[in-house]
Amino acid sequence: MVLEIEEIMKILPHRPPMLLVDRILEIEPFKSATGLKNITMNEPQFMGHFPNHPIFPGVLQLEAMAQVGGVAMLYPAEHRGKIALFGGMDNIKFKRPIVPGDTLITKAEIVKVRGVFGVLHADGYVDDKLVSAADFKFALKTNEELFGLRNKD
Repeated sequence: MVLEIEEIMKILPHRPPMLLVDRILEIEPFKSATGLKNITMNEPQFMGHFPNHPIFPGVLQLEAMAQVGGVAMLYPAEHRGKIALFGGMDNIKFKRPIVPGDTLITKAEIVKVRGVFGVLHADGYVDDKLVSAADFKFALKTNEELFGLRNKD
């Protein structure tokens, strides 16, 4: 099943410029997803990262990968409206730079879930070559839980 941007925006709370997945190419709800992000020169990060040598920042690669996993996690009706929060990241690897004109394909798989907590593994590819990989720890929270956490301080 392919999900276009309109459906992705019904699932993820992110909006441009922080929405970093353009299309979901495959999805198995609450198990895995494959997503696509076109890297274009007119994205705001390239004004400063780096002038005359644009490279898609590693932190944005991680965010794009997590968002693809987020679509898999939040696709089921019982998870709609929740937010997937980072609890940590492990085994992060960057193999080569991603530059404007590249298409980042992310393959994300939920590897473990216990209650509202879980682990997601994601691999990023450009031209069928592995460019980045990471394991993400996450927690699924409702808006009420999220704002309640913020207001406890």
